[in-house]
Amino acid sequence: MSNKLEGKVAIITGGASGIGEATVRQFAVHGTRMIVIADIQDELGQKVVESIGSNQCSYVHCDVTDEEQVKSLVQSTVQTHGRLDIMFSNAGTFSTSAQTVIELDLAGLDRLYAVNVRGMAACVKHAARAMVELNIRGSIICTASTCASTGGDGITDYHMSKHAVLGLVRSASKQLGVHGIRVNSVSPFVVGTPLLCRYVGKEAEEAVQLFEPMTSLKGVVLKAKHIADAVVFLASVDSELITGHDLVVDAGVLLK
Repeated sequence: MSNKLEGKVAIITGGASGIGEATVRQFAVHGTRMIVIADIQDELGQKVVESIGSNQCSYVHCDVTDEEQVKSLVQSTVQTHGRLDIMFSNAGTFSTSAQTVIELDLAGLDRLYAVNVRGMAACVKHAARAMVELNIRGSIICTASTCASTGGDGITDYHMSKHAVLGLVRSASKQLGVHGIRVNSVSPFVVGTPLLCRYVGKEAEEAVQLFEPMTSLKGVVLKAKHIADAVVFLASVDSELITGHDLVVDAGVLLK
């Protein structure tokens, strides 16, 4: 077992499935003292806790669109475990349709922004407050996307929301550096998560294969664990001088 995260207390939002779940499992492998899974998928979240063990993992119902729930999540973590070293703000949602700017549904945009932007900002805000108060040189990591570095033929609202995440990360890293707090993001390309499967209407392996021709690096298939490994790196001392950085994990898609 690696000890890269030994003794650390972490919160992972959206930790009940997909990239979040994979990261919970990698954090456990790397010795994290306590991982608090925050999600709205209660049954799935409890199953992850059962599979890892309640001595290293716990579950809290948290809807990141409600700032008071995020604030309570952070406060309860600190009260119960005495500290907060890592916030992986990962909870997110996808566009409900392949909208162009002309077709943009602003009500839908507001709903998506409530999770992907407002929820992300709430997690960064309250994690940072706790770390500053406790004088902890913590690590905050946000899930962005390759869509944050490109424009798109559709899903305009999703592209917009992920661009906003990079703005948040770059601003927060500049402001929090004085406290020794690092803020970074990880930008995956398409991974076979339940969210993607619901969107394309296919099983995980088949869904990912639809996007494989867009990659430059052949012979591998991007999986949630690849993203989780990147998050472990950004959470650990291995990246102690890295802040304000967007770590792209895309098998070379953005090289095209």
